[in-house]
Amino acid sequence: MKEIELIATCAAGIEAMVKREVQKLGFKDISTENGKVTFKGDLSSIAKANINLRCADRVLLKIGEFEALSFEELFEKTKALPWDEWITVDGKFTVLGKSVKSKLFSISDCQAIVKKAVVEKLKTKYNVEWFEETGPEYTIQVSLLKDIATLTIDTSGTALHKRGYRKRIVAAPIKETLAAAMIMISYWNKSKPLLDCFCGSGTIPIEAALIGKNIAPGLNRTFASQEWPVIDKSIWEKERRIAFQAIDQDVELKIYASDIDPEAVELARENAYEAGVDDCIDFSVCDFKNAKVKGDYGVVISNPPYGERISEKKEVENLYKDLGKFLKNYPTWSKYFLSPVEKFERLYGKKASKKRKLFNGNIKVDYYQFFGLQPPK
Repeated sequence: MKEIELIATCAAGIEAMVKREVQKLGFKDISTENGKVTFKGDLSSIAKANINLRCADRVLLKIGEFEALSFEELFEKTKALPWDEWITVDGKFTVLGKSVKSKLFSISDCQAIVKKAVVEKLKTKYNVEWFEETGPEYTIQVSLLKDIATLTIDTSGTALHKRGYRKRIVAAPIKETLAAAMIMISYWNKSKPLLDCFCGSGTIPIEAALIGKNIAPGLNRTFASQEWPVIDKSIWEKERRIAFQAIDQDVELKIYASDIDPEAVELARENAYEAGVDDCIDFSVCDFKNAKVKGDYGVVISNPPYGERISEKKEVENLYKDLGKFLKNYPTWSKYFLSPVEKFERLYGKKASKKRKLFNGNIKVDYYQFFGLQPPK
């Protein structure tokens, strides 16, 4: 089976988590850049990566990379790439584009040229003048950075954060991929209790349960490349079977999730049921000061309210102060909070042990990490 190169794209700040996942899956020749992790594998790697990666946004198949200083150069070098090895005669393909610090700055022109070049390549392969485009989907992306063009095909289709368990959501939900990254950055493991006292629609506790039980995030959804004839159906079946057999059916998790909003908690319960982890999470409706903090050396991971409206800011500032006072009573617990509020530490009443800059959608946030006391050796 021939070697291919794949790119796992991700939000800024969580590249290290994606790299860790890629290494764990056994891929090789791994390199990391801003917002992406590149690695090599074979055809089965497309299925394995899509089914198992928790923090990545998409898995792209890299078709080629070259310098392009003119539209003619972009056309000829794109046409020379092996599109015919992947795209079928009835393939439906669209071209997306982006350009940063490149001479070819017109994205629409770059998209049109790449589309034309791919069509010309396929004409020579299939000996036809017109393509119906009624078959499998192939989303091509031309990405220009400092005059270097990278051409890829999206193997994922729908973004990987859409696991399929969130049938309904509350306002401003956190993405599943970011929630998974928050958990993986923390010191939580399946032997420790975990609390989310602002659970909303349940994304953080559900992702924790999936991690704790080792349930692959893409096990119950489909991907664009499943319909590509070049990847035999047996490959997908095998990778799903491996993922299913890896589930820890016997683990007993201590995950607690609460929110002051009864509707949010009801949604969280529904989502946990859809994810198959409703028996792993203890949900309750309560103010965070009455949340269940059971056991020693546990972990709090939450995405508390931001107070984006001016009328809410004072209320949120008071909430952060009360949160710090409440959790001060649990020195052995480690606490992790996502917030765009720059004076979060001052309001919380303690300097973070560590901070990491992340993005919650388009909102620039800090991930504040307060490490608890370590158990005696």
